Amino acid sequence: MGEVPHIFLFSSVVKSELEIVVESELDSLGFDLVDLRRHGSRSRPVVEVRIDRRDGERVTVEDCARVSRAIQPVVGDQTELQVSSPGADRPLKSEKDWRRFVGRRAVVKSAALGGRKEVEIADVNGTGDDFVVTLREPAAKAREYQVSLSAIEEARLTFQDRGVTDGRVR
Repeated sequence: MGEVPHIFLFSSVVKSELEIVVESELDSLGFDLVDLRRHGSRSRPVVEVRIDRRDGERVTVEDCARVSRAIQPVVGDQTELQVSSPGADRPLKSEKDWRRFVGRRAVVKSAALGGRKEVEIADVNGTGDDFVVTLREPAAKAREYQVSLSAIEEARLTFQDRGVTDGRVR
């Protein structure tokens, strides 16, 4: 009861429902959903959940265990659940992510950039459909791009050796 039947776990409709339910559980625990990925096989489905703390602190092993206990019933007993921190290569998906990491470097894939490039997140403007990210190439070239969030196919923070241990600048 309350389990998502694992035979349907790989349909896109259930993914949206699964994300909604997982986000709701995380919200009640004070965490944000960074990423949810499903893979594996029908006989051994796997759900990977990457979480972040709202208080800005590092995600601990205890946090992951607590979240795992809370959402295991949602994904079902037959599904392998893996809960982890966002890591140094954290994906950037939402407007909130882009605003939070202004000044950091990211690898961004977009036709507006001519493919995949490492850039600095220089600024963000607007909201919703008018949301635009200003991306700057490394200092030697210093070219800037104005890219709408909808034109970004994929983006991840890059590891910077400036006191970064968990994806956050200290």
